[in-house]
Amino acid sequence: MEMNFAFLEKKQEYELFSGACIDAERILESSPVMSAVASRKALELCVKWIYSIDSALEPIGNREGLQSLLHNNGFPSLMDITLWRRLQHIVRNGNESVHTSKRLTRDNAVLSLNILFDFVEWVDYCYGRDYVERVFDEKKIPDATTDMNVVQEEYRQVIKDVQKNADKIVNEKDKEIERLLALNKELRNEMKVQKARNIKNREYVYEPDLSEWTTRKRYIDADLEANGYVFDQDKKRNCVEVEYPVVGMPNQTGRGYVDYVIWGDTGKIIAVVEAKKASESGDKGRNQGKLYADCIQNMQGKRPIIFYTNGFETYLWDDANSAPRLVSGIFPQKDINAMIERRCIKKSVNSIQIDKQITDRWYQLRAVTKCCENYEKGIRKCLLVMATGTGKTRTAASIVDVMTRSELMGKVLFLADRKELVKQAKDAFYKYIENTTMCNLLLNKDERNAKIIFSTYQTMLHAIDTIKNADGSRFFSPGHFSLIVIDEAHRSIFNKYKAIFQYFDACLLGLTATPKNTIHQSTYTFFDMKNNIPTDVYEYEEAVEKDHVLVPFYLIETSTQISDDGITYADLDEEEREAYEAEFVEDGGVPEHIPPERINKYIFNVDTVDRMISDLMNNGIRHKNGNHVGKTIIFAQNKLHAKFIVDRFNELYPQYKGNFCKLVVCDEPYAGQNLKDFKKADDYPFITVTVDMLETGIDVPEITNLVFAKKVYSRIKFEQMLGRGTRLCENLFGEGEDKKEFVVFDYMRNFQFFDEHPKGREAGEVVAPVAARFIRMVQMIKCLQDANYVDVKYQNIRENLIDHVVDDVKAMGTERVEVRLELRYVERYKERKQYECLEEIHKEEIIDHLAKLVVSDEKDEAAISFDVLMYGLMLSVMTGGKNLGRLKRYVVGNANILLKECATIPDIKVRISELKELVSDHYWDVQDVLKFEETRKSLREIMKYIPAKKEKLHYSNFKDIVVFREEGRLTSLSASDFEDYRAKVNEYVEAHKTTPAINKLLHNEPISVEDYNELERIFTVELGTAEDYEMNYQDTPFGLLIRKIAKMDRTAAYAAFSTFILEERPNTEQLHFIEQVVDYVVENGYINNVLDLMKTPFDRPYKFSLIFTYEEQVKFVKIINNIKNNALVT
Repeated sequence: MEMNFAFLEKKQEYELFSGACIDAERILESSPVMSAVASRKALELCVKWIYSIDSALEPIGNREGLQSLLHNNGFPSLMDITLWRRLQHIVRNGNESVHTSKRLTRDNAVLSLNILFDFVEWVDYCYGRDYVERVFDEKKIPDATTDMNVVQEEYRQVIKDVQKNADKIVNEKDKEIERLLALNKELRNEMKVQKARNIKNREYVYEPDLSEWTTRKRYIDADLEANGYVFDQDKKRNCVEVEYPVVGMPNQTGRGYVDYVIWGDTGKIIAVVEAKKASESGDKGRNQGKLYADCIQNMQGKRPIIFYTNGFETYLWDDANSAPRLVSGIFPQKDINAMIERRCIKKSVNSIQIDKQITDRWYQLRAVTKCCENYEKGIRKCLLVMATGTGKTRTAASIVDVMTRSELMGKVLFLADRKELVKQAKDAFYKYIENTTMCNLLLNKDERNAKIIFSTYQTMLHAIDTIKNADGSRFFSPGHFSLIVIDEAHRSIFNKYKAIFQYFDACLLGLTATPKNTIHQSTYTFFDMKNNIPTDVYEYEEAVEKDHVLVPFYLIETSTQISDDGITYADLDEEEREAYEAEFVEDGGVPEHIPPERINKYIFNVDTVDRMISDLMNNGIRHKNGNHVGKTIIFAQNKLHAKFIVDRFNELYPQYKGNFCKLVVCDEPYAGQNLKDFKKADDYPFITVTVDMLETGIDVPEITNLVFAKKVYSRIKFEQMLGRGTRLCENLFGEGEDKKEFVVFDYMRNFQFFDEHPKGREAGEVVAPVAARFIRMVQMIKCLQDANYVDVKYQNIRENLIDHVVDDVKAMGTERVEVRLELRYVERYKERKQYECLEEIHKEEIIDHLAKLVVSDEKDEAAISFDVLMYGLMLSVMTGGKNLGRLKRYVVGNANILLKECATIPDIKVRISELKELVSDHYWDVQDVLKFEETRKSLREIMKYIPAKKEKLHYSNFKDIVVFREEGRLTSLSASDFEDYRAKVNEYVEAHKTTPAINKLLHNEPISVEDYNELERIFTVELGTAEDYEMNYQDTPFGLLIRKIAKMDRTAAYAAFSTFILEERPNTEQLHFIEQVVDYVVENGYINNVLDLMKTPFDRPYKFSLIFTYEEQVKFVKIINNIKNNALVT
């Protein structure tokens, strides 16, 4: 059978490198090492041949090394980028054969030979006289023969020479090489013409065979090496071995060969990796991997972790502990070791005491228990809905504390979207959890090996790619974290940063204050949950009305005419019209109307702001001294608006000398100090005006007033802003005078908006200009397949678009984690053939998976944006879209700006006639893709001269009036003049809850004989007679009656069970039962008979006698009896 490279013997023009190619193939079976060296030599000779023959490349000096030749002078752009990248395999294998003691495998030598063949095939396609398509066939490699000894000896001498004179595999002083290179220089012009003709007339598509073997070499080997693994067939410790033989397989011979085994540091195999070809599902190797794991367990006693992969999708299966799951890649050795060690942990999370110094409230204990039990059961995602101020961070810290002390989890990552929140979370965890190392990754990357890492999403995404170990592997490996805590979990986070959650194989804990029924469905989907059913819920209404751990608010909704409707010239009086004309003159005229959207954004009206400030100062909750309002936050529209509010306050209240109201915005030099001072309970400032800085994360319990001077559309942000006022604050107004409520001034109809749109309106995801252009180009490629555009001129546009899209995909660096996660689509759509006839499903695949990965070296953003605009016009023409008029206005607007403001710039001068044509009506008479494309190419480079649009700021003092005002607080019981005895009793109890006896009953404290006598006097003398009492309530003890009427304080009811919970560590079912009992006791005051525990409503879904042990039942019954007995006198 003829060898793969035999065709070179007949092609005299390739004499320079043909011999080395043939040698590499002939000696491969005899010596893979020598073959790799020969392939390396052949590659360098072939590259030098190209430089000598191709006039598109700069001439080279004799001493330039191979890497320099491969990377410089535009060489990479000559060929398919995948082929160019694969040449590094030849270089690396050749260099390792020369410089290291590592034994090169036959597989690696074959890989080098295969890539060399592909490269030579491309050379023949470009420059050959009689090119025919050929395919590499491993079966054509000749067997080892004794006559190869001479060739091997030649390459042994090459290796010796190279070791003496680093990297000089090709001797530049070789006279024959010099002669052949000189001969080629005479043919440069002829070859230039021939290459152009060949490329035009010949078909060439680079399609490397992605068989199982190639998949392994191309993707899986790279994945293993990227994780720090070393390949070794003999070491049997801390390495990867390929084709590892096992016995015990269910086949005729009982033997099998594992694609890869990973040896641990104890000399045991810790993982098997089963490879499948790229065209098959990664899931296909599951059964095979399990059979190999069975064999190895029988051979060594310990069961390995199972990975199975097709190079794109990788699955992990620790079948001793969990179901298979998709992961981002094969784990490094440290992560696999950690998984195996956790197999031995038998400690149940319910055996770990919850630290009451971290969480002690009932609902927090419930949430901690539910999440920890879920994680222990293998449910890897939990979502907690907890109102702002109820201790989300505390609860998360408690979950981390329990799971890490149980040793079921290792390292933890806490993610937040702002650096201030990252700092606050770390400070809180540091206070709650002792003896645990922690690191704020934004401040100190040197402490990155800490047990708990705190970071923003963007910082972590960057750290995955950039922070490396000494061996070059990623420090933050896929299995580095056991748990990721997501602060304020919502869909925009998962859309923008989903690569983080796809990369790390970690359990997730989502935290949000957004009410469960307003959370977007995609968030529940992300957490694998049914809609509106998170892991645990504790919302604002329950916290305020049942448990009193947050305070309610008194709402004052106010709107003014200018805020609602803007400013209308016709509505102004004569004096105001003169001021309007002077302030708002535009192109010699004045606008008839200024819309409300511009108010507080670019137009600031004195009377509008003054009314708001005066309303706050007159109707806000006052400080305990009674002289002024208490701590207040004003949420402004933007920084200019915020400064205007502060300036107006100081103008209205000069007596405070600028100290009472301060600015807290991002670029204010003293914002940090102002906030620090604001947190001091009785010190200036008492009002802070802010923009996007105090909406989340700050904890100032003394806040009693919030002013919404901005429109809010995000429900998440709205809840967070309200949360600034909900905290309890004891003794705020003096000893025993606690904070009871706070006041909300809504000047922008936000509450009305959320009444109408409960879920709010989240801002759309911002698409980068290069990504937007990529999307439009892909859409154009699809549209230009239509029969209306088969003309060659349209198809030339399509071909250019395909070139651009393919180049964008090829430029996606696989070292980026986001690209690695989409590797299947990168590899598929970097091939030009995929665009020959683009199907709708493939168009959507490209847009959904690849657009967000596009990067560009192009610095001219204005040109890119113009591309987006013009491609949008073309798409509108082809699809009959409704955006044509809007896009036209943008294009004409840009052209008019250049004509009116930039005509003296030389680059603009030469295009004035073209710009005038563009703004004329007749240009738009015929709307055609070809014309728009010519305009795009001609004008894109001058768009950078359009000056940045700066909206002029206006300050006015037009009279404003209140057009809407409504106020009210949460409903509470009010006194009435009841005529019957029962009504009198109810009224009295509700009005006298603070009296000693009734207060004791409400809080489950035992009453004394004196208390009982006082109650008897009230019921049988003050409110009526003994007969009245007996007629209405028979022999009901006074204390139990009060419990029924006034109910029991929920906190006191939970407190009765707190010791039981902390000591017995009840599971989720038991906690649910306790919660039912607490609800009943709060509503009814007590349980009359312990036998009631076996009846409705306590017999569903779990019976008391079935879910508690006998010892637990005894303790439980004692608690029930104590609650009742505390209302009796014995």
